[in-house]
Amino acid sequence: MQSLISEFRGIVGRRHVHVGARATRRFRRGYRQGDGPVLAVVRPGTPLEQWRVLQCCADAGVVVICQAANTGLTGGSTPDGDGYDRPVVIINTMRMAAIRLIGDGAQVVCLPGATLDGLERKLAPLGREPHSVIGSSCIGATATGGVCNNSGGALVRRGPAYTEMALFARIDAQGRLELVNHLGIDLGTGPEDILRRLEAWDVAPEDVGNGGNAAASDRDYAHHVRDVGAPTPARFNADPRRLHEASGSAGHLAVFALRLDTFAADPEPAVFYIGTNDPDELATLRRDVLSDFEHLPIAGEYLHATAFDLSRTYGKDLFWFIKRFGTRNVPRAFAVKSWIDGVTDAIGLGPRLSDHLLQGLSRLLPRQVPPRLEDWRDRYAHHLLLKTTAEGAAEARACLAGRFPSRSGDVFECDAREAEDAFLLRFAVGGGVVRYRAVHAREVEDIVALDIALPRNTADWFEVLPDEIERDLVAKQYCGHFFCHVLHQEYFVRRGVDCDVVKAKLLATLDTRGARYPAEHNFGHSYKAPEELLQFYRALDPTNSFNPGIGRATKRADWAGDLTV
Repeated sequence: MQSLISEFRGIVGRRHVHVGARATRRFRRGYRQGDGPVLAVVRPGTPLEQWRVLQCCADAGVVVICQAANTGLTGGSTPDGDGYDRPVVIINTMRMAAIRLIGDGAQVVCLPGATLDGLERKLAPLGREPHSVIGSSCIGATATGGVCNNSGGALVRRGPAYTEMALFARIDAQGRLELVNHLGIDLGTGPEDILRRLEAWDVAPEDVGNGGNAAASDRDYAHHVRDVGAPTPARFNADPRRLHEASGSAGHLAVFALRLDTFAADPEPAVFYIGTNDPDELATLRRDVLSDFEHLPIAGEYLHATAFDLSRTYGKDLFWFIKRFGTRNVPRAFAVKSWIDGVTDAIGLGPRLSDHLLQGLSRLLPRQVPPRLEDWRDRYAHHLLLKTTAEGAAEARACLAGRFPSRSGDVFECDAREAEDAFLLRFAVGGGVVRYRAVHAREVEDIVALDIALPRNTADWFEVLPDEIERDLVAKQYCGHFFCHVLHQEYFVRRGVDCDVVKAKLLATLDTRGARYPAEHNFGHSYKAPEELLQFYRALDPTNSFNPGIGRATKRADWAGDLTV
């Protein structure tokens, strides 16, 4: 395989081909889970380089994992152990980050390394936004990663990231690499010509069509989420209504570009901070808002006291980093941290020394939580951040004034600083989870991380675990996108306890509640995919060359070993 590595170097340059355990560590090791040996990590700088690298991989018959920011939570963009029957090559796409506006910016074309943060900044002067805003974007996630994983995000009206307009490569049943242009944009004929024109953006207005009215977002979701009587979830990763080519492909295609809708930004939103000790109050509020409000909220983020505490204590440095340096610098900080962890691990100091050092330094940072939020934390177990448009603020105020204060809860309207800090606190929970595991490694075996979608008609939404599960946990946390009924639930399993057994028990309880999982982080190597989803993967990738093993399917060529092929 040395000749294949030489071919890669001839295409992208020696400095963009990484070989060896130390050089490949930050690419092959996942943000929360996932690791395994790789032949090489290749970082093409143009779509044409990406195509030529893919052609070499197809000719050599190796496994290809296309990776962007490597911010996934279920190990779906890294190898999973060493059980592959072919060498593994990671193609990291982050050097290809161009974003092209179509018309007045109502749509964009994103190359595979374009981040949500970069897209936010590109659209802000136009008064527009991407599908998702701060959340995943704060750790460098890409628009392509969101679409390929049907990620949902925090915004109530927009649903899962979705498009039917993509430019991608696939390997057919005969092992031939082919380029498919469904962007609705005339880029010529022949792969190399198409990709050169894409890179140069050699596109005249008349070259841009509507793709036969193909969708570039989930245009039905705002209506779909309002159906609070439906016995099915609003969104989940295996939902067949939102599986189409690149959308939901989970890496079983190689994406070169996506065409996406953008959305008008909401000026002067209002944010209400609700606290209660009665989860039924929030269930009733959710039902009434979705059923009766003229204006759907922008966001409705749930935060349990456990998540509040976790973020306040273990996400403090991430909170202040974003506050002071912005989201654009977070990926660089994570890359530096990964490099340091690789060095300390190599010299015998362990892979998590940086977490201990950063946690110690975070104690010197000033308090990040505004006083009124601290007060609400002391008084209430359940917290809801309700963000509305300026037009919807009046009906929200009237609704909340008629309900609070109650015997169990109360509400206040945030000022600008409180609103910003409340949402930053919410989105620092993910970093806090990873930090808690690192700092408490002696007590914690590992994390069982679940993201679940409850049926839209679920009233009894808050989980109460049986004692046989509780006794195996050191701690847990709950947060989520409340109006979509998507919850992120993290369980820190006690040292010495089998995490797979705990997970099986948790999933069994969720099955009795009609939940679907995962909701938006995708299956990765954490969840077993249902047969209908595996059929979708097989149709995209009949030789199982791209990201095999996703959904705990076979990693072998041609899907050998699966019960159904």
